[in-house]
Amino acid sequence: MTTDKIKVGIIGANPNVGWAGRAHFPALLNLPEFQIAALCTSRPESAKAAAEYYGVPTYFHDFREMVQQPDLDVISVSVRVTLHLEMVLAALAAGKHVFCEWPLGRNLAEAEEMASAARGKNLNTMVGLQAQGDPVLNRLKQLLQEGYVGQVLSCNMTLFTEGRIHLESADVWEAEYANGASALTIGGGHTLDALAFCVADFEEISAQVSTELKHRYVSDTQTYVPVTSPDHIIIGGKLANGAAVSATVAYVPWHTSGWKMEVYGSKGTLVSTSDSYPQIVKPRLFGARKDDSGLKELSIPDELTRIPPEVPQGPGFNVAQLFRRMGEGVRSNQPAQPDFDRGLQIHRLIHTIEESSRTGKRLKVQ
Repeated sequence: MTTDKIKVGIIGANPNVGWAGRAHFPALLNLPEFQIAALCTSRPESAKAAAEYYGVPTYFHDFREMVQQPDLDVISVSVRVTLHLEMVLAALAAGKHVFCEWPLGRNLAEAEEMASAARGKNLNTMVGLQAQGDPVLNRLKQLLQEGYVGQVLSCNMTLFTEGRIHLESADVWEAEYANGASALTIGGGHTLDALAFCVADFEEISAQVSTELKHRYVSDTQTYVPVTSPDHIIIGGKLANGAAVSATVAYVPWHTSGWKMEVYGSKGTLVSTSDSYPQIVKPRLFGARKDDSGLKELSIPDELTRIPPEVPQGPGFNVAQLFRRMGEGVRSNQPAQPDFDRGLQIHRLIHTIEESSRTGKRLKVQ
């Protein structure tokens, strides 16, 4: 690829609703190596309105037509997870690099199909596990690799957040387990990946998955809908480095405590916290060695923030961190992380969690 801007087509571009407007547009509009060259929504009128709003020259209401455009390099898929499979496969078949939001698919089978389709095509893929781009979490990972805590003995992670407890009509689809958007796949997927990225992959687990709120209130229709998506996940087990691990992820109604990860070792302790999802709300990092009097907040090296200051804090920040990695991969013809195979790995972890809960057995993670 030349030094020209990398041209992106975004599927899912409503400026008023959805993740793309909150994260992908703020990221890409402030990364000089990228140009948003086209966008696609589900209707002609909304596509035109979005193009006018963002100043994008070309717009579509059929993603199949957009992915065939020869001047597009990257397709960004940022729509509900039930639509990912068809869109990703079409983009890959058209020879495009693909950034797909997390979860990669509704289930393990869909993730396997997308990852398989991407292999051998000499294309960059990336899945939106944005915690891997966060400077604080990358610093935590660095410190562990440098031996800050010595031998890692145990790790504990918790996430208590409102999630999608309070619904509107547009969100009701998430209440159904088969649609693949739940505390397990979203809250769990993002934060369990963050733990594995920083500390070590999961080796074996025992898990309990449950749906505690069997109905959720839909505010705009003032009705209740039945819920089959899980909202509580409790995990115990062992990491690949031999450390004991425990994790709890829960969607709860009120006064949530956010996210916390604690890593305890033979020579010290590291703790990171966020008021919500760590990939969205900037976490803080605290540490202490064995002879310190207590935990203190640690500084984060500037070089771990690899994006321009124009990119705002919030949802777009770590998306921009990942897009910058992807851009470098596209230009150098080298893979960038987290790719579809990493997404598949987290889907396999989620599948093992479900199987452990269903069977009551402690299972190896494949």
